[in-house]
Amino acid sequence: MQVYKKILVAIDCSSVDSVILDHVLSLAIQNRAKVYLLHIVHSHTLDQDRALRMSAEITLQMYCDSLRKSEIEVEYIIRSGEPETEILLEIKANDYDLVAMATHGHGFFGDLLFGSVSRTLKHKISIPLLLLKPKP
Repeated sequence: MQVYKKILVAIDCSSVDSVILDHVLSLAIQNRAKVYLLHIVHSHTLDQDRALRMSAEITLQMYCDSLRKSEIEVEYIIRSGEPETEILLEIKANDYDLVAMATHGHGFFGDLLFGSVSRTLKHKISIPLLLLKPKP
């Protein structure tokens, strides 16, 4: 039975990406799901946006190539703006079955100081949200 057909994976192009990608790979294989890797460029200038976008494209293409080796259908999406807002817009615009992301594990006080994309998503979306915390 195919539970998930379209999996959206929020990627921040950091070391925690491997945690969620490994897990989503298993889910995608089991469900024959298509994976969409989403990265939000959060910048303050056009030059910064351009540089971060170029770097993200290289990283996301590498992730796509790796997933395709396991015969996973995958594509990537890059948006610019506030991560919470852009992820919510992407979810509204498409018919995803699951949103997956790794957390940074700031903890309660870190979340208060830095905000939390995962906290926003868990309160504002109606589809399943998979959060994985990397091992220390």
